[in-house]
Amino acid sequence: MRSLVALALALMAGPAAAQQVDPQIVGDSIPRSLTGQPGDATRGRAIVANRSVGLCLLCHSGPIAEERFQGDLAPSLAGAGSRWSEGQLRLRIVDGSRLNADTIMPAYYRTQGLHRVARNFEGRTILTAVQVEDVVAYLVTLRD
Repeated sequence: MRSLVALALALMAGPAAAQQVDPQIVGDSIPRSLTGQPGDATRGRAIVANRSVGLCLLCHSGPIAEERFQGDLAPSLAGAGSRWSEGQLRLRIVDGSRLNADTIMPAYYRTQGLHRVARNFEGRTILTAVQVEDVVAYLVTLRD
């Protein structure tokens, strides 16, 4: 089952086309869904756990016990839904550098003003709008 999920994610995880939605930032958040629809928390968990798509666990640790070797460079994802609102989480995923210019977290949904971009990602986002919403939906469920 797990390999089926990984395969499905790999197939849908290719870089997003440049037809990106321009998110409206309000304060420290993006209050509205990039797709106009809520994300799917189950798919979001799979994206967070997948080491080929979001690579979240490279830097973060989280309540995903089956994934070994989780990172400790960034805040734990455990309790993320208690610490930040849905909109705040969305902005952190879309472009965390809007909040911290020195962040090492990649801008998962930005194409402009980036440096040292791999050729296959030029003009493309790392995650699609649907994938961003799925990750947000999962992270919101992580409450203390």
